[in-house]
Amino acid sequence: MINEIRGVLDLTEEILLRFGFSKYEVNLSTRPEKAVGGDDIWEKATSALKDALDDKGWSYQIDEDGGAFYGPKIDLKIEDALGRKWQCSTIQACPEFGSCSWILGAVLWCLIKHYAGDFPLWLSLGQARVLPVTDTQLEVARMLKVSGIRAEVCSGKRLPKLIRNAEKQKIPLMAVLGLKEVETQTVTVRSRFGAEMDTMTIDDFISRTRHATENRTFI
Repeated sequence: MINEIRGVLDLTEEILLRFGFSKYEVNLSTRPEKAVGGDDIWEKATSALKDALDDKGWSYQIDEDGGAFYGPKIDLKIEDALGRKWQCSTIQACPEFGSCSWILGAVLWCLIKHYAGDFPLWLSLGQARVLPVTDTQLEVARMLKVSGIRAEVCSGKRLPKLIRNAEKQKIPLMAVLGLKEVETQTVTVRSRFGAEMDTMTIDDFISRTRHATENRTFI
């Protein structure tokens, strides 16, 4: 069981680091007053969790009587950007059935809390909003939409309104397409914070967005 638990701890760490969480509190929660199963199997399960933590090299606190009624567990609390701690991943050792874990769903919930819906470019469902000034730029806009980045095309309103809507909806990037941009095969890129970043070729914009997504950086 120890090797299985250690493998889950490694997976948990990989997921947390991939999503940008490097600070977390680890607790080993032991048998509560009301529990099922004999002392011997509880002791065996608790020892397996402790040995896996020691092998991992993580420091942890003992949460006396904090386990589930059916088994002890390892609880991780992550720290968000405001210093708040949230119960996140749980690895349980069930004396009768082995080990189980609750990881990804908890991490996703904590991500929403951490970013308050204002996701970075690499994580955002909508990475860019393409804003053609008139319908004559729609064809170039479609090129961006099918380029492999998560982009959508919005038109039909005045450009300032399109920009404000994108900012309110927390779209990381806005790619403005006017007549000049179409003629030069470029886009004028704005960030959601209202700053005009640069005018670049369409290929460069696609390449830089892909690179930023893969490396979890800014464009």
